Amino acid sequence: MARLSVAVLISGRGSNLQALIDACFDPAFPAEIRLVISNRPGAAGLARAARAGIPSRVIDHTSFPSRDGFDDAVDQALVEAEIGLVCLAGFMRVLGDAFVTKWRDRLINIHPSLLPAFKGLKTHERALAAGVRFTGCTVHFVRPAMDDGPIIVQAVVPVLPGDDEARLAERVLAAEHQAYPLALGFIARGRVKIVAERVEISGLGGQHPHAVLNPPD
Repeated sequence: MARLSVAVLISGRGSNLQALIDACFDPAFPAEIRLVISNRPGAAGLARAARAGIPSRVIDHTSFPSRDGFDDAVDQALVEAEIGLVCLAGFMRVLGDAFVTKWRDRLINIHPSLLPAFKGLKTHERALAAGVRFTGCTVHFVRPAMDDGPIIVQAVVPVLPGDDEARLAERVLAAEHQAYPLALGFIARGRVKIVAERVEISGLGGQHPHAVLNPPD
């Protein structure tokens, strides 16, 4: 069976990119990363792609007079690379409706909260301010609305006494590194179906695709 061809879009350090690279390094994993695109020339994640031998491109959003022009350039790069699925991994640009519509159900994102809670930025700060007992991360299909779309995988992380934003962010990021490859694997194996904007995953045996991380002793 052919492996699913994946592109990863980044803007920064690329830690989730690295988690996906590590998963795809296993020849038995059903996906391979064929292209990494950064909208920022100095993104540290580009070095991760280079070390893994993955082609990369910088498409600097500041070089385009409009968002549509940037989106079109990204789309062209994806089509030229024959990409089947796009993973947003710390990609700090809002893609336009036309791009999202064209790549519908072939475009996924990871967000550092249990959606639909805490959409947008400063998720950990807001979770702590709200006094929630659990937070986590969500891998979802992208829709035109920000941080919206059918949920594929969520990883649940407890909020511990004495947590500050940095400590909580570190544990949530560790959960992201588990959740993103898990979701990609489900999709690449053809186990994901979207029905009425809800994800159904075959072969779970009644279990939910959640990774619940226990607090340390």
